[in-house]
Amino acid sequence: MLKRARIAVLVSGGGTNLEALLNAQERGELPHGEIVLVLSSAAGAYALERAKNHGVPAAAAVRKGRPQADFEADLEEKLRAAEIDVIVLAGFLSILSPAFVARWPDRILNIHPSLIPAFCGQGYYGLKVHEEALKRGVKVTGATVHLVNEIPDGGRILLQKAVEVLPGDTPEVLQRRVMEQAEWILLPRAAELVCAQLAENGGLNHE
Repeated sequence: MLKRARIAVLVSGGGTNLEALLNAQERGELPHGEIVLVLSSAAGAYALERAKNHGVPAAAAVRKGRPQADFEADLEEKLRAAEIDVIVLAGFLSILSPAFVARWPDRILNIHPSLIPAFCGQGYYGLKVHEEALKRGVKVTGATVHLVNEIPDGGRILLQKAVEVLPGDTPEVLQRRVMEQAEWILLPRAAELVCAQLAENGGLNHE
């Protein structure tokens, strides 16, 4: 029987990318992986409800008002208890320390709403990325899924997809198009790619 990588999705807000991952799983598009845990850095995040609606265990590891070390220790405890193999950052707005990242080599995926290296780095997240794309007048934007390393927005790029910028776009309209045409397609594909590599190469933590 095929062993599947155990996936934790880390979120901070509404969880639209989480919903795309869960829907992809239910369509059979994650044959080498299984989403077994959702963790939110905010207690009231709607993403927690999305997880519960799909029957996936969900919990908060609250970031606000806590030292970084305490927050990451809480995350680590929950991840290890669930025997997690792969972490997917899906709208996760808390910065992870280099020490935390180093404990999960080539196992943390992040999605960014631009074609890296464009519009990435400190201060570029969420709607701000699309505001800047429109301000600069680019004709093409998109999304990137990459493996996280100690360098913000660094690591190995796994997948990218271009999305056209149209006349009259607002940041909100462009954000929605990038989600629908790139983010929601790329993230499940990238998760399956990493899970397949781990499952086939004997890299699962729960073997």
